[in-house]
Amino acid sequence: MTNVRELPVLPLRGILVFPYMVIHLDVGRERSMAAIDEAMLGDRMILLASQKESEIDSPTAADMYTIGTIAEIKQLLKLPGGTMRVLVEGISRGKVHEFLQEEPYFKVRVEEFTEKVRPLTPDIDALIRGVNHQFEEYAKLSKKVPTETLGTVLAVEEPGRLADIVASHLNLKVPEKQAILDALEVDERLERLTELIMREIEILELERRIGLRVRKQMEKAQKEYYLREQIKAIQKELGDKDERQQEADEYREKVAKAKLSKEVEEKTLKEIERLEKMPPASAEGTVVRTYLDWILVLPWNKSTRDKTDLKRAEAILNEDHYGLEKVKERVLEFLAIRKLTPKMKSPILCFVGPPGVGKTSLAKSIARALDRKFVRMSLGGVRDEAEIRGHRRTYIGALPGRVIQGLRTAGTRNPVFLFDEIDKMTSDFRGDPASALLEVLDPEQNNTFSDHYLEVEFDLSHTLFILTANSLYTIPRPLLDRMEVISISGYTEDEKVNIAARYLVPKQLKIHGLTVEILPLDQEILLKLVQGYTRESGVRNLEREVANLCRKVATRWVKKEWEPHPLTALDLESLLGTPRYHFQMVDMNPEVGAVTGLAYTEVGGDVLTIEVTPLPGKGHLTLTGKLGDVMKESAQAGWTFVRAHAQALGIPEDFYDKVDLHIHVPEGAIPKDGPSAGITMATAIASALSKRAVRPDLAMTGEITLRGNVLPIGGVKEKVLAAHRSGIKVVLLPEENRKDLEEIPANVRERLEFHFVSRMEEVISLALLPTADSDGYGHAAMSGVFASGVIPVAEPLPEEHPIA
Repeated sequence: MTNVRELPVLPLRGILVFPYMVIHLDVGRERSMAAIDEAMLGDRMILLASQKESEIDSPTAADMYTIGTIAEIKQLLKLPGGTMRVLVEGISRGKVHEFLQEEPYFKVRVEEFTEKVRPLTPDIDALIRGVNHQFEEYAKLSKKVPTETLGTVLAVEEPGRLADIVASHLNLKVPEKQAILDALEVDERLERLTELIMREIEILELERRIGLRVRKQMEKAQKEYYLREQIKAIQKELGDKDERQQEADEYREKVAKAKLSKEVEEKTLKEIERLEKMPPASAEGTVVRTYLDWILVLPWNKSTRDKTDLKRAEAILNEDHYGLEKVKERVLEFLAIRKLTPKMKSPILCFVGPPGVGKTSLAKSIARALDRKFVRMSLGGVRDEAEIRGHRRTYIGALPGRVIQGLRTAGTRNPVFLFDEIDKMTSDFRGDPASALLEVLDPEQNNTFSDHYLEVEFDLSHTLFILTANSLYTIPRPLLDRMEVISISGYTEDEKVNIAARYLVPKQLKIHGLTVEILPLDQEILLKLVQGYTRESGVRNLEREVANLCRKVATRWVKKEWEPHPLTALDLESLLGTPRYHFQMVDMNPEVGAVTGLAYTEVGGDVLTIEVTPLPGKGHLTLTGKLGDVMKESAQAGWTFVRAHAQALGIPEDFYDKVDLHIHVPEGAIPKDGPSAGITMATAIASALSKRAVRPDLAMTGEITLRGNVLPIGGVKEKVLAAHRSGIKVVLLPEENRKDLEEIPANVRERLEFHFVSRMEEVISLALLPTADSDGYGHAAMSGVFASGVIPVAEPLPEEHPIA
């Protein structure tokens, strides 16, 4: 049955009232209180409509559901603060047809729906039974529905009323309750209610299982705790120790045996006390155990005894390496002093040299000669300070730095510790590892080295630190200052041949399963291999070529295509292909404006011809050949010297107004730089402008100043070897480089004539041929002296300069 009437509206927030439901409502909004006052003046009937959004304080008609509950106000109680509490009872459903007014309260025209008594069909009966059963299950799981209420609900026979009462007892959200209120037909209402109850039962069952699992875990933990306490009490009665106490006592025994210093022992015992008070499964306990294990495993007092037998050490060094006399001498000096005074601090050695000369393997040989443990740490690409000093224990997974880890690996406090490729270190936002190394490599500080992880001092003064680098330029000055730098130059051809014969060939023959009878390699063939197939300072590529040769011969030997015989140059070309490198031999015809200079490269020394050509012009100087800034400045200095001494050189004084000069250094694709070509360029300029040829069998190197002084240069050994290789007979070197002559092998010194010069005048006297002989090669008598303003023409070479 339906009935249309006009009623005031009470908007509800966060709650929905069903028919047959009695509930207290607290009312405080003005329009709501006005609606209740209006209802009280009439028949006490009011429409209860729920808001769609409970946050809205002043709703409009659109903010409320159109189907609500028509209720009767049973009781009204005014409260302090201007609010009121009303007791309402739901009567029936009501559907809003029209909002008549919104002020001072909502008033609507509403259609009232009263429940009809209908005969029970099988479908509705089944739904009722299902709802009853599910509500019983829901009441058992939720435990929020009292038993009396459950009995009252189940006693309801009218299906519509049953649905509304059950829905009012479910823990549903307002939109879900509204869906049931919207269902005007009983069967539809029961179906929606069934779906909601089933979903709520699933949620409650899941909550029950979770709660049960948590309860079991809690009970298990409580049980374990209780049993553990009982075990403790029993152990106490029996005089036994618990696990924590036993572990702590074991650590204390280890500390007593370790004979630690007082400071380290105090720190360790304090950590053991902390561990004793921690629960066994504590995460912090694991950190403390790791720390204690590190402290106890480090070699605080363990060291190996050095074998100070100098003859044995010298034999080992000579067995492992050919040449390198300076390094071997330094190691033997260390051993000798060690024998005299065992308390001497270990030196910090830095081997600097090109790749492949044996720096790393030399450090291993030193360890073998001293009978010490060997530890290697590569610094290439290291950019984090923590690699050296370690991480603080506050970080997860913290460990000591690589220095302390290396000492643990060695098991002694006096190993030979190699820092490889120290010039390849970098720094970023994580710190500068080079600065961290300052403490490690300073003999005055490293006896109190502090690692961030250990937090106690460790004595590194007994460790022999050796560093290797290819260049000194990238090593910070403070770090370089702490090292004893030993330069290792590239090997000479003779040294490479000896190294190949003694070490590389036997090693590769063994690796490839060959014998000397199958592949005999004499020194002549090895020299051709060095000259034609490698160009390097070290011997790495030479070893690769020897290995390549062994592979080729091994393949032919297995195929039965190889008969053992002494190798020839043709065999070498057949096996390895045509030679890849050719050393430049100097032209023995005298030329004007062409001077042979000596250069130092990464792979050793080399000769280069500097060419100068004068052209008609205005005094411009053109430089080509991919020259660096320093080399260009050397050319400018040579040009200025020649201009300043033009008259003495027999050059017109105004030549620079009429002549342009072009200076070119061949092999233009290769960058060239450095000051050592200064006297070579000055001599070439003087030759070109004075039209006097240069001795073809002479090469030179040295830096020039504007006043004509000749300054010292580097790489003397490599440059002289390159000159000897190229057929040069006479070499001019700065006077201050006379001391470097002893580095040159004796067999090379005997074949070359050396002149040491300190002034540019001496260079020109020795290098330029007289004008009369500029088309040939020879010495003519020179007259006059340079200082008097007349250039000497052909004075015999000074007797004091040549050195046999």
